[in-house]
Amino acid sequence: MDATPTPTPAPAAPAAARRLLVPLGTLAGVAAAFAYVGAVDPNEPGHYPVCPLLRLTGIYCPGCGGLRSAHDFITGHFGAALGANALAVAGYVLFAVLWVVWAVRATRGLPFRVDLKDAHWWGIGALLLVFSVVRNLPFGSVLAP
Repeated sequence: MDATPTPTPAPAAPAAARRLLVPLGTLAGVAAAFAYVGAVDPNEPGHYPVCPLLRLTGIYCPGCGGLRSAHDFITGHFGAALGANALAVAGYVLFAVLWVVWAVRATRGLPFRVDLKDAHWWGIGALLLVFSVVRNLPFGSVLAP
């Protein structure tokens, strides 16, 4: 009878940690960008470029106020963040939810993919267009930065 020891399976923790590298790297990049915007106030002139559409036409694009919104959000002024760009705040929340789902699935070894159909892209485009138009009209001034 041969007493050869059976190999012990490798621990699962390193594999799970390896699967989390991309989600954690993405989170680190987003956190670094938010930390920079939190430290360098976009309300002070000269730190960031002005929106070219706003400068040339006076019309707010869907992203106008996004940096101020990020600054207010990261510094805990959530009402001001909504006032600067409500759509951006919705984007921050959506990113957080999707990131948590991604991280949980990665930990479990499951793939994560957001597969948007053409209709979804058209809906996103329509939402951005309506948001842009409404925030530039007098009755939608509450959405203007």
